[in-house]
Amino acid sequence: MISTITCVKQFLPIIFLALTNSITGFGQQVPVPANYSVIDTVSGDLDKDGTNEMVVAYNTEKENPDSFESIPRELIIYKKQNNKWITWESSKQALYGSRDGGMMGDPFGDITIEKGILSISQDGGSSWKWGHTDKYRYQGGEFVLIGYTSGYGKPCEYWENVDFNLSTGKLVVTKEYEECHDSGSQKIYKRENETFYKKGLKITLQTRSEKEIKIVTPKYGHEIYVAITNE
Repeated sequence: MISTITCVKQFLPIIFLALTNSITGFGQQVPVPANYSVIDTVSGDLDKDGTNEMVVAYNTEKENPDSFESIPRELIIYKKQNNKWITWESSKQALYGSRDGGMMGDPFGDITIEKGILSISQDGGSSWKWGHTDKYRYQGGEFVLIGYTSGYGKPCEYWENVDFNLSTGKLVVTKEYEECHDSGSQKIYKRENETFYKKGLKITLQTRSEKEIKIVTPKYGHEIYVAITNE
């Protein structure tokens, strides 16, 4: 069986040219904060005003190739105002650190904008693998988490997938248990599917990892961690 977790890192083309201390976006310079370095950038209309914003993922410290310390990261969203780029929103909780992917290293997957929705994908693990995607929509003057999908598992053990629509509260959990044979073949011997509603959760870009959020499914008692702290 192939898990829905995607653990292959893809290096997408950078839309904006990263310079030593600035980014060029549509001919306009954006100063990079001191000691920050660009991981990825993307542009798109996030507030549906007809003008694209620019989203940049940063390392907040200079990388030391001899260190195994995880570098904290920050996501900054820039908006065009009077023909200049200004910081519109920022979050130090939306991205994991540079080595928080475990044995797989850097957990950063990608950031995309589609139909005004900002998506952030991250993954990691070793033999046990994990991955998740957050989807944010700008509403009521802030970026609110409206969708969360995740996958976790290990070959010959189980794969658990979560699809949580925070807008409607609908949460779908599927879990497939595997066994492996000497021939190398894998067989699913049990499936558990559960759909229920969990309403009232509000998570924003700025409060993404402010506190741990655990949901226990009512039928099978699976523990779903929608949020964990960075501490």
